[in-house]
Amino acid sequence: MGSLFLPGNSWLHRLPGGLKLGLLAVLGGALMWVHDWRLLMLVLAIVSALLWQTGLSVVMLWSRVRGLFWLLLALMFYTLVVQSAEHAIALGLRVTTLMLAALVVSVSTSISQLMAVVLWLLRPLERLGWVDTQRVALAFGLTLRLIPELSLQWHDIREAQAARGLSANPLTMAVPMLLRTIRRAQEIAEAIDARG
Repeated sequence: MGSLFLPGNSWLHRLPGGLKLGLLAVLGGALMWVHDWRLLMLVLAIVSALLWQTGLSVVMLWSRVRGLFWLLLALMFYTLVVQSAEHAIALGLRVTTLMLAALVVSVSTSISQLMAVVLWLLRPLERLGWVDTQRVALAFGLTLRLIPELSLQWHDIREAQAARGLSANPLTMAVPMLLRTIRRAQEIAEAIDARG
């Protein structure tokens, strides 16, 4: 399984994972209240500069966001039709900023750091007996590692269908993708059960 984490020694990599996740949450909440496209562009420029600091190349960036890019365009088009161009642009800037900010966190924070944050956040619930933090943190970590693998699976299925002379129809690709994803989810569940 792969990971979104890109090892490095930048100042972003050295920041605590909890701080990065907290700042991401604050940014997400704050952006919902910003409607001026100029301010949204400024925040996007700052987040883009932070992403550049992680050492992520443009090719790697595109490979990680291209699927979401098409979804974002569809959302912007829908907003344009239903509301206005101004709303569509603001939506596009907000979502792009949050997507890149989340990428900054995931590229500069190891899965073990993220799991430690989840453990820390869930500790009060464990004291109440409501949740087993070790199992939740393990499931969280395995899920994060699964995300890049889903993209690779989609690519493999598309290549296999192209080799058979089939078009890259999302509907015909959905069934094998669903089956592989379910199989992978079962493997994750078995790993969690085996861990105890």
